[in-house]
Amino acid sequence: MSDWKCIKCGNTEFENDQFQATGGNFAKIFDVQNKKFITISCTKCGYTELYKTETEAGMNILDFLMN
Repeated sequence: MSDWKCIKCGNTEFENDQFQATGGNFAKIFDVQNKKFITISCTKCGYTELYKTETEAGMNILDFLMN
């Protein structure tokens, strides 16, 4: 990612983070967050790119049991 460049403003500085979301009917009913994404956000204009990653089955089960 050292060569990342914002496609909106050309800035080369960014922040990365992650979030999880619910996907599919079963997951929505039981509020299981089974989709995981990495975010890359431009520090100048805020433009954000999402990259889907794999979630671990154990984390999905833990999320289900905690809700």
